[in-house]
Amino acid sequence: MNEILNAMINRRSVRAFRPDLPEKAMIEEIIQAGLYAPSGMGRQAVNIIAVTRKDLRDRISEVNREIFGQKEGFDPFYGAPVILLVIARKDVSTRVYDGSLVMGNLMLGAYSLGLGSIWIHRAKEELERQEFKDLLKELGIEGEWEGIGHCAIGYPAGELPSPAERKDNRVYWVE
Repeated sequence: MNEILNAMINRRSVRAFRPDLPEKAMIEEIIQAGLYAPSGMGRQAVNIIAVTRKDLRDRISEVNREIFGQKEGFDPFYGAPVILLVIARKDVSTRVYDGSLVMGNLMLGAYSLGLGSIWIHRAKEELERQEFKDLLKELGIEGEWEGIGHCAIGYPAGELPSPAERKDNRVYWVE
């Protein structure tokens, strides 16, 4: 089977990660895959914030947990040492679609390098908080941004889960 189709069919969301940080070169390759995702009218209005600094990663996790409404001590990123926060310019009408394509490329890129990944939500709610607006400003990111998602990445702490059974009657041919 074609290498890309194989990745699309066999990639799974990972919910248990080892704590060791992947090599920076691997993370850069995954980000490169995300940056090459298609975008509406070629605007490339999506940014990626790569978080590998543990204290910031843990702070994002804690805010995400609070928004999620989970008990103290729960890690919504399942121990992943890398968080790729995908944000999109609010003035671009295709921002959610473009950001979703970036997320897909990031997850496929991680799988292709032997890493696990999972899409974690609540980035939109995070970016509505002042502390995250301040973080963007601190990073030199100007303008109005919407959080699309977090791609949590790391080495899986076990085997990849088996795929769910595919539902029937989801394709309609018009020939």
